[in-house]
Amino acid sequence: MTEIERHAYDVVVIGAGGAGLRAAIEARLQGKRTAIISKSLFGKAHTVMAEGGAAAAMGNVNPNDNWQVHFRDTMRGGKFLNNWRMAELHAKEAPDRVWELEHWGALFDRTKDGKISQRNFGGHEYPRLAHVGDRTGLELIRTAQQKIVALQQEDHREHGDYEARLKVWAETTVTRLLKDGDRISGAFAYVRETGKFVVFEAPAVVLATGGIGKAFKVTSNSWEYTGDGHSLALLAGATLLNMEFVQFHPTGMVWPPSVKGILVTESVRGDRGVLKNSEGKRFMFEYIPEVFKAQYATTEEEADRWYDDPDNNRRPPELLPRDEVARAINSEVKAGRGSPHGGVFLTVVGRMPGGAEEIKRRLPAMHHQFKELADVDITQEPMEVGPTCHYVMGGVEVDPDTGAALVPGLFAAGECSGGMHGSNRLGGNSLTDLLVFGRRAGLGAAEYVDALAARPTVSDEALDAAATEALAPFERKGGESPYAVHAELQQTMNDLVGIIRKEGELEQALAALDKLRERVANVSVDPVAVNDGRGYHPGWHLALDLRNMLLVSEAVAKAALERQESRGGHTRDDYPGMSAEWRKVNLVCRLAGDPSSPRVELKRQPMEPMRDDLIGLFETDELKKYLTAEELPADVAAEAGETGGTGEAPAGGATAAGATAAGAAGAVEENEEGDR
Repeated sequence: MTEIERHAYDVVVIGAGGAGLRAAIEARLQGKRTAIISKSLFGKAHTVMAEGGAAAAMGNVNPNDNWQVHFRDTMRGGKFLNNWRMAELHAKEAPDRVWELEHWGALFDRTKDGKISQRNFGGHEYPRLAHVGDRTGLELIRTAQQKIVALQQEDHREHGDYEARLKVWAETTVTRLLKDGDRISGAFAYVRETGKFVVFEAPAVVLATGGIGKAFKVTSNSWEYTGDGHSLALLAGATLLNMEFVQFHPTGMVWPPSVKGILVTESVRGDRGVLKNSEGKRFMFEYIPEVFKAQYATTEEEADRWYDDPDNNRRPPELLPRDEVARAINSEVKAGRGSPHGGVFLTVVGRMPGGAEEIKRRLPAMHHQFKELADVDITQEPMEVGPTCHYVMGGVEVDPDTGAALVPGLFAAGECSGGMHGSNRLGGNSLTDLLVFGRRAGLGAAEYVDALAARPTVSDEALDAAATEALAPFERKGGESPYAVHAELQQTMNDLVGIIRKEGELEQALAALDKLRERVANVSVDPVAVNDGRGYHPGWHLALDLRNMLLVSEAVAKAALERQESRGGHTRDDYPGMSAEWRKVNLVCRLAGDPSSPRVELKRQPMEPMRDDLIGLFETDELKKYLTAEELPADVAAEAGETGGTGEAPAGGATAAGATAAGAAGAVEENEEGDR
C-alpha cells in the first residue's frame, strides 16, 4: 500500500481565501480542532486580487443607505434569480463583518470625519464599498491571517503548541472527499512540494475553493481556479446550482497578449472613469436596459453631475451591473467600433479634480499594473479593456443559514457555493459574501460536529482507491500531454460556451467535451528526479486538475443549453428574451451513471417564493418586469392582468436603441461581473 500520512481534525477547510479563512476562524472560535488546506502558498489566495472593495450598507458616505436598499440592489443585479434568503442575510450582516475586520486590524480608507470610506460601484444605489485604495482583497487576507496567528498564539499559551487547534497546510491539494456511508469522513490530498499523500480524517469539511476560470482561455482567475470544490462536491454526491451563469467582467486587459484577461478594477469606473469607443463616443448611454431606465442618466451632463450631487442626479451608465456593460462592449466591438486590439477604451484622463496625483492616489494598483505590464500611463492615456471570464455565480447547493450541502458533513462558502448572486454578481458583493457565509459555514460545521453521536471513519478501501486514482497518470505510458488537453478544453469553452451562446454551438461543445473526456482519462506524465518521482510536478498536478475542469465545463454547457432565455451571465443569441417563467426555475446538476466515469445529470427545480415582507421592498412596476402574475401580490396581479401582463424583457433589457445597435453588431450579448 502507498504510504499515506494521517491526521485527525474536527473541521477541515479546503481553501485559504476570504471564505476559507473566515470559516476556519469561526470553527476555531467554537472550540474545534481545525485544518486549513491551501492549494497555493498561504497568503497567495485569489482573494488578494479583489481590488474595488467590500459592499456593506454602513451609510458612512450617504446616510440613506441601509440593508433593504442593498438587498434590492443585489436582487436586481441577479435578475431576481438569487436565493433571496442568502441575499437578505448578506445585506443584513455585511456591515458587522466589515466592522469585525476593522476590529481585527484592517486599515480601511477613511472619510473626512474618520469613518470607513465607501466608494461607488456598478449596480449599487449608494456609495457602499469599504476599501483600501484598490487593494482591498489583500488587506482582507492580511487581516484574516493576522487573526489566525493571534489564535495560534492563544493556543500556544494554553497548550504549548501553536498548531494545537488551528493548522495551515500550505501547497496541499485535495483530490477526493471521503465518506462513511452517506456522511463525510475526511479528505484525501497530496503535498505539492513532495507529492506525498495525506489524509485528513474529519466529520466536517468546508469547501471554499473559489471558481472555475481556468476552464476558459481568457480569464482574470489565477492558476488555482480549476473548479476543485465544485467537482469534489459532485463526486461526493452533492448538487450544483445554476452553473450556466458565468460572469465575464467587462474590463480586463486586452493588450499585450501576455496579460490578456488580467482584471481592471471597477473602481476605475466608480472613480469617474468612462468607456469610449473608437469614435470617441461614450457609448453606454445607448445600452441602458428598460428595467434600469429610472436609475441611470441618459446624458453625459447628468452622469457627470452625479459624482458630486448623487441625490439630485441619476447614475452614469458605466456603473450598470457588469453583465450589461460586458454585453455593450461586446456589441461595440462586433459593430467595428472597438479599440485597435479588440476592446474599448476606459479613461480617467482629466476626470478627477486632483489630476494625475489623485489618479495615482485613488488607483495606485491600476497605475502600476498598466505602467509595468502595458507601458501605459493611465494619468495621460486611455486603457484598452474587454471582457474576461471572472466569476461563476453557480455553485454547490447549500442551506442559506448554515452553508450545509446535501451530503451530511459537507459545507460550502464563497464562490464555490451557489445561490447568493442569482444570475449576476454585483461588484463588491463578493468580499462580504466571503465573510458573511464563511462565518456561517464555519459555525454550521462546528454545530454539526457537536451534534454527532459518533465520528465517521475512513476505510482503507477508500484510501487505496484515492491513491490509485492520483497515481494513474504515472501508470499510463505514452499518453497525451495534460497541457495539450487543457489548451483544447479552454479553447472549446471560450469559443462555444462564452459570452454569447447558441444551441448549435452548445451542442457542439458538449460533443467536444465528450471526446475530451476520453483524452483526459488517458493523459500521462513521467516521474521527475526527486521524491519518488512526484516532487513538485506541475504536469501531474494539471493531469489531476483536468478531471475537475472537465466536470464543471460539462455542468456549465448542459445548463446553458437547457436554459432557453437570456439572463445575467447567461446570454442566448437564439433566446434573447428574459422569461418570467424561466426565472422560477433553478437548474440543478448531479452526477449519475458509472462511478468510474460519471456524467452530469440535469434537473429543473422550482424557486422558493420570496417572503411578502421582502417583496414589499420593491415597486409594483419593477416586480411586473420580473415576476409572473401568480407570484405577484394579489392586488398587483389583478392590475397586471388588466394592463396586459408581466415579466418578459429583452435580453438584459436592452433599450430600442441598444437592441438595434446590438442587432446591427451581429448578436446581443455576453457575460458579467467583476471585482471581488
